[in-house]
Amino acid sequence: MKKFTKVLALALVSVLALMAFAACNNGSSTTLPDPTPDADGTITLLIGGVGPLTGPYANYGLSVKYGAEIAVEEINAAGGVNGMKLALDFQDSQGKPEAAQNAYGNLIDKGMDVSLGAVLSGETASIVAAAKNDGILVLTPSGSAKDAIADNDNAFRVCFNDPQQGTVSADFIADNGLATKVAVFYASDVDYSNGLYETFKAQATKRNLEIVTEQTFTDSTNTDFSTQINAIKSSGADLVFIPIYAAEAATFLTQAKAAGLTDVTFFGCDGIDGILTKGISTEDVEGLMMLTPFAADSTEADVQAFVTAYKAKHEDKAPDQFAADGYDAIYTIKAAIEKANLTKDDVTNFHSRLVAAMTQITVDGVTGTMTWTADGETQKAANALVYRDGVAVEYTVAG
Repeated sequence: MKKFTKVLALALVSVLALMAFAACNNGSSTTLPDPTPDADGTITLLIGGVGPLTGPYANYGLSVKYGAEIAVEEINAAGGVNGMKLALDFQDSQGKPEAAQNAYGNLIDKGMDVSLGAVLSGETASIVAAAKNDGILVLTPSGSAKDAIADNDNAFRVCFNDPQQGTVSADFIADNGLATKVAVFYASDVDYSNGLYETFKAQATKRNLEIVTEQTFTDSTNTDFSTQINAIKSSGADLVFIPIYAAEAATFLTQAKAAGLTDVTFFGCDGIDGILTKGISTEDVEGLMMLTPFAADSTEADVQAFVTAYKAKHEDKAPDQFAADGYDAIYTIKAAIEKANLTKDDVTNFHSRLVAAMTQITVDGVTGTMTWTADGETQKAANALVYRDGVAVEYTVAG
């Protein structure tokens, strides 16, 4: 439970009601207690996660959860962190910010020591706001909107933010000579899509990429893309930038290929991950490119160890970027605990020491070598995957 330092009570209000009120009141001044030993003297740090485990975005939430679970199991099997064990409690938000905030409150009541924030940007923002006065480290694996971790100095992220993705996408396209004329197809009512579009457009201008048409859709017009596809076909574009989610991308690509739009490259970002779970055929996804810092076919030993462990638990299915983000988030928490020299014998000022360590660590993760700045942003390299025969493989320039 939370430890409340200042609570004003009316005489007729019970202590129990006051605690319930304070736990839900985001404006209250609170200080979370340091971790406490279990009955046998051991300390188990509770890491709380929130994300869609059901509903249309469940593929993202489940991937993050599964990746985080593997990391927790590995760390505990190796003896834990400085004499302490880890436990993961991952709760379903169904992709709804209000449900995510309620789940955060439930986790605080369970004694959460570190928060993985949430999976999607909107729900991450609600948790970051709720956590502002708690002092708890919030490390979202995948909440990528720039504002998702704003106004909370204790909030960080593992993934690139949306502006980073848009800028890096334009650079990758230009650096690898993938196109000179670009069409953009994006969701005008989705912050994720808009954020990527704006920064991509700005960087494309700097890199002499000509945007020949900009086509949009909304949640109420996301089933028939024939008008947009025809506009793209007549634009002369040799690449279509699609900063959208997997479900809409599957519909768009299926319709585009059926309409004969086959002589262009389709290029998306992390929202594309999981597209093969959305009913698209391997033929229609062939050649699709996706900006990502994670490639399951990498020959790096740590990546292959993670892929092997993931496949063993999930019916030989390879992990996607979201699973890798969840995995790296847990190992980042481990690195911060070690850097802060928090041990089973010394967890005083646990939360402030853990947060301070975040800008002092370097983590060699499966999504790359990462450092963090005071604004919570990660710095690491990016690459791209391309779908070949139904498998996303690391993109390499033909020699």
